[in-house]
Amino acid sequence: MRKLKRVVTVGDVKIGGNNPIVVQSMTKTKTRQIKRTVNQIRRLQKAGCELVRLAVVNKDDVSALGRIKKSVSVPLIADVHFDYRLALGAIDMGVDKLRINPGTISEIRKIEQIIEKAREKNVPLRIGINSGSLPKVILKKYHHPTPEAIIETVTNALDIFAQHNFDNIVISAKGVEVKDTVDVYEAIDKQCDFPLHLGITEAGTSFRGGIRSAVGLGILLNEGIGDTVRVSLTADPVKEVIAAYEILGALGLRQHGPILMSCPVCGRCEVNLEPIARAVEKRLQKYDNFMKVAVMGCVVNGPGEAREADFGIACGKGVGALFLKGKEIMRVKEKKLVDTLFEVIDENINY
Repeated sequence: MRKLKRVVTVGDVKIGGNNPIVVQSMTKTKTRQIKRTVNQIRRLQKAGCELVRLAVVNKDDVSALGRIKKSVSVPLIADVHFDYRLALGAIDMGVDKLRINPGTISEIRKIEQIIEKAREKNVPLRIGINSGSLPKVILKKYHHPTPEAIIETVTNALDIFAQHNFDNIVISAKGVEVKDTVDVYEAIDKQCDFPLHLGITEAGTSFRGGIRSAVGLGILLNEGIGDTVRVSLTADPVKEVIAAYEILGALGLRQHGPILMSCPVCGRCEVNLEPIARAVEKRLQKYDNFMKVAVMGCVVNGPGEAREADFGIACGKGVGALFLKGKEIMRVKEKKLVDTLFEVIDENINY
């Protein structure tokens, strides 16, 4: 059962409590490249991204934030390391949330100034801890970014914020190793009531990174842990959003857009199913509606799975049966299957 955390508001998005788990991503552009950054944010928002984080590495990035903010409607998060003055500037430029890392901004006086500026502007802070950038004193003690090292970093950071009576906080404690990350989040979940941002940091490219993220996030989400997620991939950030919704959808936590079910193909299959499934998957990308679409290759599981979907194909030799809401409605030759399926979808999308 999900442990309810306190609610933190980022722009018009609420994180924690009984609110839906929030999907976020991060731009891959230089923030100072305003046009490219805005275009990428709009693509992310169209894909369903609810919070977008931007890297702020210099004064030009800070200056760009105001113009970017006026050009998009999704809440923006500034990601700042090393120079606390950039964090102060980002808050003044109107960002909806700020992410800081105790491993890269560790001096108490600098953190205090960020806290006071965030309090003044009512901007929430994410204490974002990564295994690759822990404070030097912690690494000296533990030698490696162990779960214990990450947890102590979280505890120390929370103590500083508690001393300054600042609780408008979201916490993340990401590791590269899936099991270590799971152990850390399980411990932090018991330790505090701040909403948790989940992720496997530096997970990898689309395929392997998606698998690693699905395993780590899936374990935690299934345990009721996590209030917002980012799937970190070496790929187009839109793929991060798609992957996040796939993970949430697989656990029945959120539904966003179509779900495609297709069989793995075996010796019983009498049609060339892979291109059919790929064509259906590609064409489904233009739909925002939640629906289950099945593309099945033989008579063993095909009809049953197709009946359970909103729309389905169950293929035989050179032909396929089309299903609508559990009922077979027609049989179509293989070469016309995809086009006919989408004719049926378009005619019945609000069925």
